[in-house]
Amino acid sequence: MSVLSDETPAQTSIQSATSGDTAGKFSGPGNDSPALQQSTPIDAAEATQAWLDSVPRDKREKSDAYFEGGYWLILWNYLVAAGISILLLSSRISARLRDFSERLTRYRTLRVTCYSIAYLLLVYVLSFPLNVYEHFVREHQYELATQSFPAWFQEQLIGLGIMLIGGTIFFIVLYAVFRRAPKTWWIWGTGVAVVFSFVLVFIAPVFIEPLFNTYKPLTKPEISEPILAMARANEIPVKQVFEVDASRQTTRVSANVSGFLGTTRIALNDNLLKQCTVPEIREVMAHEMGHYVLNHGAKLLTYLGIFVLVGFALTGILFDAAVRRCGGKWGVRGIADPAGLPLLALIFSTLLFLATPLLNTVVRVTEREADAFGINTAREPDGMAEVALKLGAYRKLNPKPLEEFIFYDHPSGRARIRMAMDWKAANLSAGQSPKSESQNRKQTEE
Repeated sequence: MSVLSDETPAQTSIQSATSGDTAGKFSGPGNDSPALQQSTPIDAAEATQAWLDSVPRDKREKSDAYFEGGYWLILWNYLVAAGISILLLSSRISARLRDFSERLTRYRTLRVTCYSIAYLLLVYVLSFPLNVYEHFVREHQYELATQSFPAWFQEQLIGLGIMLIGGTIFFIVLYAVFRRAPKTWWIWGTGVAVVFSFVLVFIAPVFIEPLFNTYKPLTKPEISEPILAMARANEIPVKQVFEVDASRQTTRVSANVSGFLGTTRIALNDNLLKQCTVPEIREVMAHEMGHYVLNHGAKLLTYLGIFVLVGFALTGILFDAAVRRCGGKWGVRGIADPAGLPLLALIFSTLLFLATPLLNTVVRVTEREADAFGINTAREPDGMAEVALKLGAYRKLNPKPLEEFIFYDHPSGRARIRMAMDWKAANLSAGQSPKSESQNRKQTEE
């Protein structure tokens, strides 16, 4: 869903703020003089405000309401997760599940397997009402979802199956670490968490996401060739671009460059093709290439490892203190006892909740680096501004600084547009001529 579907009077001010007479000077013969090119400088702040003002008030209010509602969902997700953990501990349901698994088998690995499957199913069922509201009801209320409930629920079941398999394997390995290194588990456990995160970051986009969507080669050379040209220029080893049928689930635009060791793939969803011009698509794909070229996947895994190491160390201290105080009441024997899993989840989820601003900042910094790479690669400042407004359909465009620091894991629309206008002003001052928005649209129509 585009936030620029209707023309507004403010769009005139965008052209005057970002172009002025400069486009005319570039378009005619004999106007190659740097003096002429520098005669109409861009006011980046004024141009940014003009772009923001181009969004109709009703659409701005709707996107603000959606995004601000997400702040409360962060709290509610934490409270629900904490409430489930407290319920499982205080009612001794967790201890009963442990006892049941011990009666089933004498093998520790199988005991952890039985407990983990039951635990994950219980957590899923108890959190399902909030899941339905957050990911189905609310998305339809804001016209961001396109799936019927049966189709949505079918995909939920697929996700549940993946979670049961992956989560159970993770807990089997983690509890093996607990048994063998009860004092230093937080160090070895960090390694386990990083390895599993590596699988999610590098393998899931190639092998798991196709379970939910169809990937097919993009058959529009006017779109794929410019993307592949940027890929070749940045030594990304791909030979084709894939299209994803995301429109059957959502109205959001997205793309990614993912994979490693011969599995690298460039993919963009069909909403991006339907809603964006070629310059806008180039800008989005250049941003995604920035993540790949700048090794953001590996960097984020490193940062994650540091966060998990600190989090596990604190969790170990708090877990031992809680077991000494309430272990008998809960039926939890120690760190290697599966019945203590809800306590581990409660402590670690609390630490993650408190660290939300810091975690968001780490991701936001990498996104800003990808933005800078993207605009220098695609050289489409107006395309970047247009895409920022389209993303503004579900991201608040102009937050307060503290609000952005706490809640944003991507730069705000205002910050992205300002980067684009600063880039445009700097390049025009240097005697270069980025294509105007009207020229871009004309090329797209051709």
